[in-house]
Amino acid sequence: MKRWQGLGVLISAGLFGLVVSCQSNEPVEPTTPTEPQPPQYQTTPYPWQKPANFPDPVYDFSKNPLTQEGVRLGRALFFDGMLSHDGTITCGFCHIPEAAFAHTDHTLSHGIRDQIGPRNGLNIQNVAWSRAFFWDGGIRDLDLLPIAPIQNPVEMGDTLTKVLDKVRNSAKYPPLFYAAFGTRDITQERFLKALSQFMLTMVSANSRYDKYVRKEAGGTLNEQELRGLNLFKQNCSTCHTGELFTDQSFRNNGLLPNPNAPKPDLGRYSITLNESDRNKFRVPSLRNIERTLPYMHDGRFSSLEAVLNHYASGVKDNAALDPVLKQNGQVGIALTKQDQQDIIAFLRTLTDQQFVTDRQFKPER
Repeated sequence: MKRWQGLGVLISAGLFGLVVSCQSNEPVEPTTPTEPQPPQYQTTPYPWQKPANFPDPVYDFSKNPLTQEGVRLGRALFFDGMLSHDGTITCGFCHIPEAAFAHTDHTLSHGIRDQIGPRNGLNIQNVAWSRAFFWDGGIRDLDLLPIAPIQNPVEMGDTLTKVLDKVRNSAKYPPLFYAAFGTRDITQERFLKALSQFMLTMVSANSRYDKYVRKEAGGTLNEQELRGLNLFKQNCSTCHTGELFTDQSFRNNGLLPNPNAPKPDLGRYSITLNESDRNKFRVPSLRNIERTLPYMHDGRFSSLEAVLNHYASGVKDNAALDPVLKQNGQVGIALTKQDQQDIIAFLRTLTDQQFVTDRQFKPER
């Protein structure tokens, strides 16, 4: 009996050794914890659509496809004082959503330290169709547009290099850039393209006039507004043409230089240095014009009535006056007071209530 017990012990010992031998050849599982991985990079396309009554856009979306994540990043940057030298001025300070992204509480735009700029700020809307920007057309690429206000000493008063450093060093933005572009590396190109993505969503095409043209519900114009539409086509549509209500040209509209300005504003001439461009300014769109007062490049008119009165009786003849405003030896546009009121009634149908109240165009809560 003892002999069989001894044999069992030997067999058990041999099996134990075999098991240990086999285990020793298996890979050892790591015991140190792995670093957390970032969320998988996957963007969501932004549902941008061309309005049915609009022409094809001029912006090349293939070089900067819109995504929900890119638009969100651009929106955050647009309303962040970090883009200015002292943190007090955002893009949204001069481009107020409720005013169709214009600056209505000042005749001339204000910047850091309450400095006053030389011009009335233009509103931002329908930039996908814009061939040039600013009153003088000094910028021709939307993706370069933010550089000018950021580096203007009386607007945001900083440098793009310093602004990018501030954005890189923030805790907020690297994750947003990763979500939008798949990298935390914040470059000038990605920074500018994010801002463009947000601005490209600012499409205003749902005014009562648009619904009238597209024969949609809510698109009824009354008799005065229809008279105004006809008068507008006869007298104003040469410059304020098409569904954008601008031909995007530069014209001299008979305004004398502002005597209170520290130096004469020569408009397009300051960009081209061509004498033929002296005192010419960009023809602005009239969409949401009711919301974007004051008017003209220097904000000299505070009402639509004053604007129409200028064209009826205030145009000053000069060598560069646009030929449209000098027909058959007559300066200006022959408009009675009733004509002016009818045109103003029509212009108010260009107000896009959905656009100026849309929550997506306001700072994220």
